[in-house]
Amino acid sequence: MLSLDAYSTWLGIEILECTIGHCKVAMTIRKDMLNSMNKAHGGISYSLADTAFGFAANTHGKYAVSIETSINHIEALNEGDYIVAESVIEKVNNKLGFNIIEVKRGDELVALFKGVVYRTQKDWEEN
Repeated sequence: MLSLDAYSTWLGIEILECTIGHCKVAMTIRKDMLNSMNKAHGGISYSLADTAFGFAANTHGKYAVSIETSINHIEALNEGDYIVAESVIEKVNNKLGFNIIEVKRGDELVALFKGVVYRTQKDWEEN
C-alpha cells in the first residue's frame, strides 16, 4: 500500500510494524512541514495517524475507506521530532471498523486520533 501512496511517501513515512489489524508508522518532522509559528502544521501529525489508520484498516485484505476521523493535538511538534503513530483496530464488524491511534514523540503522547472505517467487499490485489 505504501508504494501506491504518493502523499505518505512524500511525507517520509516508514512502516515499523504491520500485522492483521495493527500498523505502526513513523516519520521525522522537516522544515517544510512547519507553520508560521515554527511548529509542525497540525495536518502533519494528522496525516501520520491517518496513514496508520488506513493501513491497519486494510490489513484484512478488503478495501477499507475512512468515513469519519478526528484528532486532538496535545503537544506542539518541532522540526527534527521523530513521531510514531500506532493503530490497533478496536472494534470490527462486517462493515465498520473503529480505531484509536496514538501519536507519540518518544514516550510522550502528542496527539490522539479517532477513526471510523467502512469495510468494502472489494479485495486488494497484488500488483
